Amino acid sequence: MTRLPVSTAAEAARLARTLLGRRRGPFLAAAAMFALVGAAGLVGPWQLGRIVDLVTRGGTASDVAVAAAWIAGAAVVTAVATTLSVGFLARAAEPALAELREDVLDRALRLETEELEAAGSGDLLSRVSDDVRVLAGSLTDAVPLLVNSVVTILFTVVGLAALDWRLGLAGLAAAPFYVAALRWYLPRSGPYYRREREANGDRAEALLTGVHGSRTLRAYGLADAQQETVDRASWRSARLSIDVFDLLMRFGGRTNAAEAAGLLLVLTTGFALVRADAASIGAVTAAALYFHRLFNPVGAVLFLFDEVQSAGASLTRLAGVALLPAGSAQGGTTPRDSSVAVLDVRHRYGDLVALAGVDLEIAPGERLAVVGASGAGKSTLGLVVAGRLAPTGGSVCVGGVDVRDAAAGDRPVVATVSQEVHVFAGSVRDNLLLARPDADDQAVVAALAAVGAADWVAALPDGADTEVGAGTVTLSPAQAQQLALARVLLADPWVVVLDEATAEAGSAGARDLERAADAVTAGRTAVTIAHRLVQAQSADRVLVLEHGVPVELGSHDELVAAGGRYARLWAAWSSG
Repeated sequence: MTRLPVSTAAEAARLARTLLGRRRGPFLAAAAMFALVGAAGLVGPWQLGRIVDLVTRGGTASDVAVAAAWIAGAAVVTAVATTLSVGFLARAAEPALAELREDVLDRALRLETEELEAAGSGDLLSRVSDDVRVLAGSLTDAVPLLVNSVVTILFTVVGLAALDWRLGLAGLAAAPFYVAALRWYLPRSGPYYRREREANGDRAEALLTGVHGSRTLRAYGLADAQQETVDRASWRSARLSIDVFDLLMRFGGRTNAAEAAGLLLVLTTGFALVRADAASIGAVTAAALYFHRLFNPVGAVLFLFDEVQSAGASLTRLAGVALLPAGSAQGGTTPRDSSVAVLDVRHRYGDLVALAGVDLEIAPGERLAVVGASGAGKSTLGLVVAGRLAPTGGSVCVGGVDVRDAAAGDRPVVATVSQEVHVFAGSVRDNLLLARPDADDQAVVAALAAVGAADWVAALPDGADTEVGAGTVTLSPAQAQQLALARVLLADPWVVVLDEATAEAGSAGARDLERAADAVTAGRTAVTIAHRLVQAQSADRVLVLEHGVPVELGSHDELVAAGGRYARLWAAWSSG
């Protein structure tokens, strides 16, 4: 399996800086609030140490009350500033994440069909679901805690040094213990997180394959085998997660040892200074509290490397797709007309030859039907003509312009409807306006009427405003196809490719869809991958493919009279 690209850490960091840089105001406001939280956090230990000195030296009750008021005021400032810091950070980070998701989806929609098929749908799905979820969770929980912890550490170290430089040095002497713990942990954890993200993609791929192909798997008695595949993929992901957790717990033991060593150093140094009358008991108490105050933020920073590594792995996977060339949906050259030229098109799927030297000229407004046995290469030819599949060899031109470079302003040059169509969550109107957002009610009604969908749409609870799709009103396969065909009418392409677009219906539904297909193809160049030969009968010309090779080309009447391959197919079809 060929996976979608993964960016380097440097590329992902540059992308993150760019996205956050577009929201500089909230980001700087969040930084200021985090700094205020760090400064306010110094007040408590400092005033507690002052209270110790007041008690030992005979201070007054009012002096103690003032110190207590300082502590209370600092607590209020900390609470307010913390709330504001998280709010400002959300205003900067959440829109940045939303933009990243949109960029990933945009690039994914522009990927070549063969790239997506090679990578598997699970890889892409895990990126736009699991990886986005991990990043979103980090922005909500980990990032505010990480930033707050780093700021707290910086301010506390400064406060500790300000009390007494010797106590400050004693506290810093614990740093090598923390560094040693990190140097042990980081090289071991990074590879685990990369493998864990990949395993999640494999798990999603196995699950999707089982769900989408469940009927086929059951029909061939392969359901148990696929279940074993899902089990293996799931347990591989679970084992990696367990290994990561075990590694994290061992890392925690090392950080606890570093905390104990640091606190002992501070207390031992403070004892020596007090005994030598070089520092007050209050100063040593404040220093010990300052160092103790470092336990949570230092521990958070160290343990957040767990989430940071996981989020970093997710960010590089998302950035790998987001940084793909954007391309252009509309940029290109306008064709001179709607003629289609298929020039020596060849295509392979691995060692399997799907098309072998197809040459074809389709005049403007001509309707061509492509017929042949299953596996003859019909759908592959349709994908190539539509520009959705880059052929192994040869090219397809529309009006003298390569189909991949052709553009016609607000109109698509080529539109396609396949046998499997998707009903998007939203109203019927929303489903149609995807093709032409500026279409008015009159155009929507006309498109529905042209494909024979006006009556059943009007019978829905809210007409064209009825919510359809998953979890709402379920449309039949024939109704879903009618919506897809109505979208094509609204889009008004120069060329339309129908790939067995009437196959998902019974005989009565198929007749309705055939009339709808006639309405869509009327007056425009059309290539129809014919599932029912009645579609070939109404076409201007018929192309017969056999093992990827054109074997006959002509009108329906001409090919029937010739008595060849098409005539035999028609005879079999006509006899029922």
